[in-house]
Amino acid sequence: MQFTESWLKSLVNTDLDTQALGEKLTMAGLEVEELEPLAPEFSGVVVGLVVKKDKHPDADRLSVCQVQVAEGDVRQIVCGAPNVAEGLKVPCALPGAVLPGGFNIKPTKMRGVESGGMLCSGKELGIPSDVDGLHILDTQLPVGGNVRELLGLNEMKFTLKMTPNRADCLSVWGVAREVAALTGATLNPPAFTPVAATIGDTLAVKVENTDLCGRFAGRVIRGVNNTVKTPQWMVERLEGAGQRSLSPLVDISNYVMLELGRPSHVFDLDKVQGGLTVRWAREGEQLKLLNDMTVALNPRFGVICDEQGPEALAGIMGGDHTAVNESTTNIFVEAAFWHPDAIVGRAREFNFSSDASHRFERGVDFQSIPEHLERITALILEICGGQAGPVQDQVLNLPARNPVALRHARAESVIGMPFATEQIQTVFRQLGFQFSLEGEGAELRYVVTPPSYRFDIEIEEDLIEEVIRVVGYDSLPLRAPLGKLKMLPAPESKLSRHAIRRQVAAMGYQEVVSYSFTPEQWEADFNANTDPVRLLNPIASHLSVMRSTLLGSLTGVLKHNLGHRVDRLRVFEVARVFEKNAKVGDGPQTVAGFMQTWKLGGLAYGLADQLQWSASNNRLLDFFDVKGDVEQLLAGKKVEFKAFDAKAQHPALHPGRSAQVLVNNRVVGFVGELHPKLAQVQDLPLAPVVFELLLDGLNTRKLPAYQDISKQPAVVRDLAFVVDQQVRAADLKKALTDAKEGNPAWVKSVILFDEFVPKDDGKGLKANEKSLAFRLTLQASDRSLTDADIEPLLNNMIELAAQRCAARLR
Repeated sequence: MQFTESWLKSLVNTDLDTQALGEKLTMAGLEVEELEPLAPEFSGVVVGLVVKKDKHPDADRLSVCQVQVAEGDVRQIVCGAPNVAEGLKVPCALPGAVLPGGFNIKPTKMRGVESGGMLCSGKELGIPSDVDGLHILDTQLPVGGNVRELLGLNEMKFTLKMTPNRADCLSVWGVAREVAALTGATLNPPAFTPVAATIGDTLAVKVENTDLCGRFAGRVIRGVNNTVKTPQWMVERLEGAGQRSLSPLVDISNYVMLELGRPSHVFDLDKVQGGLTVRWAREGEQLKLLNDMTVALNPRFGVICDEQGPEALAGIMGGDHTAVNESTTNIFVEAAFWHPDAIVGRAREFNFSSDASHRFERGVDFQSIPEHLERITALILEICGGQAGPVQDQVLNLPARNPVALRHARAESVIGMPFATEQIQTVFRQLGFQFSLEGEGAELRYVVTPPSYRFDIEIEEDLIEEVIRVVGYDSLPLRAPLGKLKMLPAPESKLSRHAIRRQVAAMGYQEVVSYSFTPEQWEADFNANTDPVRLLNPIASHLSVMRSTLLGSLTGVLKHNLGHRVDRLRVFEVARVFEKNAKVGDGPQTVAGFMQTWKLGGLAYGLADQLQWSASNNRLLDFFDVKGDVEQLLAGKKVEFKAFDAKAQHPALHPGRSAQVLVNNRVVGFVGELHPKLAQVQDLPLAPVVFELLLDGLNTRKLPAYQDISKQPAVVRDLAFVVDQQVRAADLKKALTDAKEGNPAWVKSVILFDEFVPKDDGKGLKANEKSLAFRLTLQASDRSLTDADIEPLLNNMIELAAQRCAARLR
């Protein structure tokens, strides 16, 4: 919400200076986001009159102008603007002037011709201008006058950051009401003098759906002139609010919306076929809007129709067909109350927002429609002329203003300071609330009926907020909080999410934070999820579902970095993922049929190590590099990597370069290379290696326990087995470690140290066989092991290897 200080102070008599006014509004909840002059700083710019224009002798696009900058002072200035002409008054920067950005003006030569200054465009001065070239000034401005002062560019502009509940302050009048309530200043309301009808013309309007439109008012005005110039005072106020001047009728509608918070629409009456009908749209209807967008409608959208079909998108934007233009002479002015529930989110479905929808979806005053229509009519007749017909006002279905009770004792308890009864009553009077008192003493309460423009007053806490907001947060007593604090012990075996983040970062990964919202196609591609959790009101059309995996977000980060020539990347994210859950549980992760699960996701891409002079180390990372990172994260746990079943292969991973991660025989995630087809779809030069783990599998650890270090010598045995080439080394290793006969505690390590795959039959191996050799380290803590101790254990290992993997000793 933008407006100039003079506009605000024309509606409220306050003596506060600019800074004090900004602080007062901010402390009351209307945050002043920016407070700056209408134009950036510049100096030395005066009103110049072009008295003569000649063509530059050596440049087709340059003109040599004689410019009067003071009485009897004519300067020669070379100008390249296409619209320079004799008789124009334009901003002229004299030598020594400083333009926005610190640009200094000095005498110079342009293609051999002396130039003693610069004629300026609006862009060069930082002021709005629709002209391509020089900024044209009013002919009434005195030659040599200071442009900054004459155009009022030193005036301050307020930009408020409004919270969604304060729709009543989306107007200068609404902010003026707030200033009056906060300071006790008197208000100067705009004139709402009824305009007498001089013609009897009306337009038939039928409202079919009162759940869409609760009140509809309008009037016919004939004989308007839309070619006149919008008054300068209105243009300046519109520009100060960030609006361009378009045409008188459009400017008046925009002005009243900014002044009073009343969106309205002006129809070209001669283009309306028959009467108007307000209803929900029908499937298949289309409408071309004022922004040149053609939208396909459905019954979720409200429309204003004539006999030919939709002419306006209710509460959002008018249609192009009945829009006013320079030839418009007869109009129908509409002002209505559209129910917020019927407007909210509709514009965003078409990927745009309008000033009207921004207000209507938050709630617009429904009682002041006739007065505001009179204000619009008066301005139209004053500026464009014409004759007005009677006001047609249909009151159909207005919101109920339910009283809200505030207990005096409750207000004191919540705010934390005592209040006099008169103090709270004064607050309500200054806010314009109607109220009554009930009860006495400890039972005293105020029963408040919210005004028609306050849609945010619904419960007792809303009134408590109003009291302290107006009294002032700076009046709260300074008291330290009192409470019995108890330090709860944190189990050492439990790792926090922060500790896990630090652990992953220490391995060379960088943390990223991305949206939990994701494109629906990513859910299908990265997790084969055809029924994701959908958003009712997405922040963008492509971010329409909640993610059930972190892979899509990490791949998006990779693509962004590749676009910035980052060709080696390691990133991770710790975040929730969201999935549907048919059975609603009582746990903290299950809410209303949706399961929220914490996961750790990681992605690695590019070289295995930083680029260096040793070419042997400049290799691309592979599955085993990231598998090693996952093993390091899960160090101290019973970890197993198991290939996916053919029927349960992960849709985003390479079938032969991926594995499930199991901890204590429980699947906690996966690691693998991105599927080649998915890498191609995402336009990735190489397939990254990714992993995703449940945080539950990471956040517990086994505490260290004291154990004697054996002083006995270790025994080393090597076992080489011949197996089919399809047998995995991990399965054979598990068979060796599962041996029960003898003493399994003697087995300190089982390491695969050799793999031999023959090209042809030979060396005791067939073409479909391979040799796997393991080194066993055996050690007892109480004595030296002998062959008699070791043989039963080794025999059991060999027997299990034969049973499970059809292995034979080589």
